[in-house]
Amino acid sequence: MAETTPLTPDVEWVELRTSEADWKKADPSLLKTMLVQMQIIRSFEESVLELAGEGLVHGPAHSSIGQEGGAVGSAIDLRPGDGVNGTHRGHHQFLAKSLAYLARQTGGRVDPISPLREDVRKLLQRTLAEILGLEQGFSRGRGGSMHLQWAEAGALGTNAIVGGGVPLAAGNAWAQKHDGARTGGDTDFTVTYFGDGATNIGSALETMNLAAAWKLPLCFFIENNLYAVSTHVAEVTGESRLSGRGPGFGIRSWRVDGMDPLAVHLAMEQAAEHMRSGNGPALIEAEVYRYFHQNGPFPGSAFGYRSKAEEKSWRDRDPILRVAKELENMGHMDALAIKDMNAKIKNACDDAVAALTEQDPGAKPGKRRIRPELWPDPGFVDVGIRGDLSELEGARTEEEATFGGELAERKFIDSVADVMHARMDSDKSVVVMGEDVHRLKGGTNGATRGLKEAHPERILGTPISENAFAGLAGGMAMDGRYKPVVEFMYADFMWVAADQLFNQIGKARHMFGGEGKMPLVLRSKVAMGTGYGSQHSMDPAGIFATQPGWRIVAPSTPFDYVGLMNTALQLEDPVVVIEHVDLYTTSGAAPVNDFDYQIPFGRAAIRREGSDITVLTYLAMVQPALDAAAFAELDAEIIDLRWLDAASIDWDTIGESIKKTNNVLIAEQGARGTSYGNWLSDEIQRRFFDYLDQPIQRVTGAEASPSISKVLERAAFAGRAEMDKGLAAAAHNLAR
Repeated sequence: MAETTPLTPDVEWVELRTSEADWKKADPSLLKTMLVQMQIIRSFEESVLELAGEGLVHGPAHSSIGQEGGAVGSAIDLRPGDGVNGTHRGHHQFLAKSLAYLARQTGGRVDPISPLREDVRKLLQRTLAEILGLEQGFSRGRGGSMHLQWAEAGALGTNAIVGGGVPLAAGNAWAQKHDGARTGGDTDFTVTYFGDGATNIGSALETMNLAAAWKLPLCFFIENNLYAVSTHVAEVTGESRLSGRGPGFGIRSWRVDGMDPLAVHLAMEQAAEHMRSGNGPALIEAEVYRYFHQNGPFPGSAFGYRSKAEEKSWRDRDPILRVAKELENMGHMDALAIKDMNAKIKNACDDAVAALTEQDPGAKPGKRRIRPELWPDPGFVDVGIRGDLSELEGARTEEEATFGGELAERKFIDSVADVMHARMDSDKSVVVMGEDVHRLKGGTNGATRGLKEAHPERILGTPISENAFAGLAGGMAMDGRYKPVVEFMYADFMWVAADQLFNQIGKARHMFGGEGKMPLVLRSKVAMGTGYGSQHSMDPAGIFATQPGWRIVAPSTPFDYVGLMNTALQLEDPVVVIEHVDLYTTSGAAPVNDFDYQIPFGRAAIRREGSDITVLTYLAMVQPALDAAAFAELDAEIIDLRWLDAASIDWDTIGESIKKTNNVLIAEQGARGTSYGNWLSDEIQRRFFDYLDQPIQRVTGAEASPSISKVLERAAFAGRAEMDKGLAAAAHNLAR
C-alpha cells in the first residue's frame, strides 16, 4: 500500500483575532486616530453617494462604506515612503494613506477634539473634485472615482481593471528594495489592495509568484467582501479562505476580521516587520463587507443577491461602532465627544460639497449642479498623453553620413548589445528584464551578452509571466528611480500582457493628469521567416500605432539602432523598439567605441532619392524596397520611417516627398489585418490628398498569420517579390 505524508506550507499561515487584552493594551491615541480617520472616510463616502443619487457623479461611484476598518487599520502607521495602490473601489484606500501621510506631519496621531486641520479639508475637497471630474482634482478630473493618485503621499493610483494594479505595485516594491539596499537604510514597502475577484486574476497570481521569487517588500492586501458584483466568492473558487493563495507561492499570510481595525493593524505590524527585514512579500486577507451595491446608493438586497438579514448581521459589526464602543468602555472618550467629532467631520464634508456645487438656477430650490467654472477646459483633452520632449534638449544627435567617430562593418546584433553595455555603464538607473536575458550568453539572440556579468543586480531573468513583469516594469517607471528595459522574446507575447501595456503603461501618464512620467523601453522582435508559426511571427507596429501614449521606433541598420535606442532611453514616455530577426545577422556600418549619440527625434531617413513615387517603409522591408527600386520602371524615393507613432513620425519629410512625386506606396512585411499601413494610408490621404495622382498603393503580407510550412509561411509575408509587383502595379496605374 502506498504511503502518504501530509505536506504543509513552508511559510506561516495564521488567523489573527484580537482579545480584550489587546484592546486594553492598545495606545488610546492609536484608537482615537482610527476612529477619526474611519469616520472621515465614512462621511466622505456618504457625501459621494448623495451626489451620485442626484446625478452629479458622472460614471460609477463604488462606495467603500463598511470597509473602512481594513483600509485604516492597515494604512494608519505607514511611512511617507511606503506606497499603496488599489482597485476601482478605492476611495477608502486612497484617503486612508493620504490621511496617514498628513497625520505624520504632526506625530502620526489625531485628536478627535480637533480632527480636521486645513490640509485635511483640502484633501477632502480635492478628492471630491476628482471624483466629480473637476479641474482642481488630483488628476485634474481625468481619473475620477476609479483613478485616484497622490504620489507625494505615497498613493500610487487606484485602478479600474480588476487586478490590474498588482503588477505595478510590484515595480514600486522592487525600486524600494533596491534603493534601500543601495542607501543602506531599512526598506520601505508597498501595499496593493484588491478584492476577492482579483484573487482569480492572472495578474495578481503571476505577481505573487514573482514577488516571492525576488523577495519583494510587497503586501498583497485582499479585501474579501464576499461578492464580485453579485457573485458570491464560494461560487467561483474551491478555497474561499483567500489567504490560502499566499502559502502556495511561499508568501507568509494572515487572515483577519476586517471589521476589527485593531486586528488588521496588528496583522500589518507583523507583516511590516517581515517585509522591512528583507524577508519578502506578505499577504493579508481582511474579511470585510460593503454595505451598498457594486455601484450607487442602494444595498445589495435591493438587487436580490443578498438578504436584508445578512446585511444587518454585518452592519451590527460595524468597524466604526466597534472602535467607538471600545473607547467608551475604557473611558477614553464619551458619547458626547464622539457625537461632537462626528458633527465636525460631517460639516467638513458638507463644506467640500458646497465648494464644488451650487443651486441650479434653472431648477426648483434644493436642486444642485456642479459649479460651471470648475470644469476642466475642453482644450485639456489631449494634453499630457505623452511628454513635451524637453528631456531631449541639448542631446547630441548624429546621422551615419556625418558621423565623425570610427565606423566598422559589424553585425546588427552586436550593436544591440554594445549600446546596452554603454548605457548600463553610464546610467545606474537602467534595469534590463525578460525571459532568459541572464542566460544563454545574452538571451536567445545574444542581445544581452555580457550584461549579467557586468551588472548582476540590474539584469533580471524573469519567469514566463509577461503580464506580471511588464506591469512590474511599469511600476518601476512610475516610481522614477529606475528605468526599465523589458525584452519580450517575440512580439506576439505582447498580447499576453496587453492589459499592462495598453490599459496601464500607455494610459497612465494621461489618466493621472498628464504630469507623471513613464520612462520604459520595451524591446521585441518580429520573426517572420523563421518557421515559428502564427504565434511567434507578428509585426506589432499596426496595433501599437492605435494605442495612445506609446512611441514606436523601428531601426533598420546597426548605426540607427544605437542612436534610436539612446533616444528611446532618454525619453520619459514608453517606447517600443521593434527589431527583426532577419536583421540580427546582417552587417553594416556601426560605431566602434562611440555609443553615446542619438538619432534625431522624429526624423525619417531618405535611403534613396527619386522623383516618381514615394515608398514608405521600415525595419526589414527597407532593403527589399531598395533592391526592387534599382530595377523598377518608376524612379522610387525610399523613405525609412524609423519613427512610426503618430506623435513622432516625420510628416515634414513624408510631405515634401509626396509633393514631389505625387504618388505613394506603403511597404510592410506583416499581415493585412494588423497592418501599420492601414493607419498610415488613412493619415496620408487626409493630409496630402490634393497631391496624389492615384490611390495610395500598398504592399503587405496576406490576411493570415504565417504558418509553419515554409511554402505557406513565405506566401504569408511580403518581401522582394511583392515589392517588384507593387512598384509595377503603381507604374501600370499611372500609365492608364
